[in-house]
Formats: sequence, C-alpha cells, structure tokens
Amino acid sequence: MLWVALSGLLFSCLNATVRNIALSLDPFESQFLRYLFGIAAMLPVVWHQGLQHYRPNSLSGQFWRGAVHTLGLTLWFMALPHLGLADMTAIGFTGPIFIMLGAAWFLGEKMRGDRWVAAAIGFGGVLVVVAPKFTGQGGGYALVMLASSPVFAASFLMTKTLTRYESPGVIVLWQAISVTLLSLPLSLIHWTTPTIWQWLGFAAAGVLGSLGHYCLTRGFRVADISATQSLRFLDLIWASLMGWLVFSDVPSQTTLIGALVILMSTVWIARREHGRRSVE
Repeated sequence: MLWVALSGLLFSCLNATVRNIALSLDPFESQFLRYLFGIAAMLPVVWHQGLQHYRPNSLSGQFWRGAVHTLGLTLWFMALPHLGLADMTAIGFTGPIFIMLGAAWFLGEKMRGDRWVAAAIGFGGVLVVVAPKFTGQGGGYALVMLASSPVFAASFLMTKTLTRYESPGVIVLWQAISVTLLSLPLSLIHWTTPTIWQWLGFAAAGVLGSLGHYCLTRGFRVADISATQSLRFLDLIWASLMGWLVFSDVPSQTTLIGALVILMSTVWIARREHGRRSVE
C-alpha cells in the first residue's frame, strides 16, 4: 500500500511538471512525448541490467494493455478542454469503483466490506473538496470523461494480471513502448516543435512517470488491487500540496476538511489490511 501511495505522489509531481507544457502544446503530442521520454528514462537501467531481463513473456499481452491504456488517454484528452477542474476530478475518482468491481468479477478477489467502506469515505472526501466548484458544464464531454474511467480500470486490471508472470520493470518499459507507438499518429496531426524548456520538462516527466508506474506496479504485484484503491484518493491531497508549493494555490477550508476525511479513511483501511495480513 505504501508503493501505491508513493506512486500517487510521483504522479502528482508529474502533473505539476507538465501542466503548463500541456496548455501550450497539442495534448496528443504531450501524451506521445511524455511516454517517449519514459522510454528514454529507462534505457540506462535496461542497458545496465541487460536486454534479456526486459523480454516479455507475453508480447501480445503487453501491447493489448498498451492499446487499452492509450484508448483511455485518448478519451481523457478529448474531454479535458471542455470540463472544469472540479468536474474532471470527481469523474476521474470514479475509477477505483470500476477497479474494485472488475477485481471481484474478473480476478476473483473477495468483496470485503471494509474496502468498500474506505472507498466510499474517500470518494466522499473528494466530493467535499470539489462539490462547491461544480459547474455542470461540458455536456456530452462529461460522458466521454466518464467513459475513460472503466477503460483505465481495465488497463490497471490487466496490469495486475501481467504481474503474475512479468516483472514490474518489464511492464513499465513495454507500456511506455506500446503507448508511444500507438500515440504517434495522433501526435503528428497538430505537431508543434517544443522549446528547450519544454524538452527539459518532458525529460523530467519521463523519469517521474516511469518511477510512478513502477511503484504502482510493485503495489499491484504484492497486494489485492481492490485493497489499494482507497489510497487513490490520496492523490487529491498530493495535488493540493503540489498546487500550494509550485503554483501558490492556497488550499481552501473544504480542501483541508476533505483531505482529512481521505487521510482518515486511508489510515483506517491500511491498518485493517495490515492486521488481516498478520493473521494470515
């Protein structure tokens, strides 16, 4: 669970890094370059450990997972310019619900009541933060954003399945390769040459993204994926913290209350899962 929490922190740093870049470049170009630099960030590790350690047992499985993740990214980027931040945040945090349902139906994980309670409390904390800022605008694009949630859930469930016979490093590398290749055609439609600072930003994003996906995959490998989903709501706390540190966005009172609710639910389920593992 600490691996998953760390991944959320890294992804929040990633989002803060590419926020301004994505506003000045085509989103599909940003998506392509972010994963291209993810490959570049891993090349020294791959070279040091040897290519034989990064040959997947199922190349088709890696590319199917990459195709599903690319579809989710495409839907997300299509809706992004048309939705307010609060609406986008609330819709995005429906993902853990789809993941928990999929884990029960497709992976055979037990539908433990305390995991559902922690997820519900965490989602409630999210609503405390974003509800006062709802715009209700976006029309059909809200449905497009919502459609990306089960697609991303399917991608993460496929990742959990891949961890049964692939190492986290292999999964992260081949995700970067597959998403880069599949994103290339969309990125060329409105290509703009990045500036030097944008290239440097994407280089940092490649490192942060690769580390984030590695931590997330490590967490999925050693724990039930349904047990980790309440920790996803911690991302809102990390995002608020990065907004304060990097962009001087002062957290509102509702943000602090919602963060406290999320933190309490996370600590509670973490202690429950630790006690359950100790007994087992």
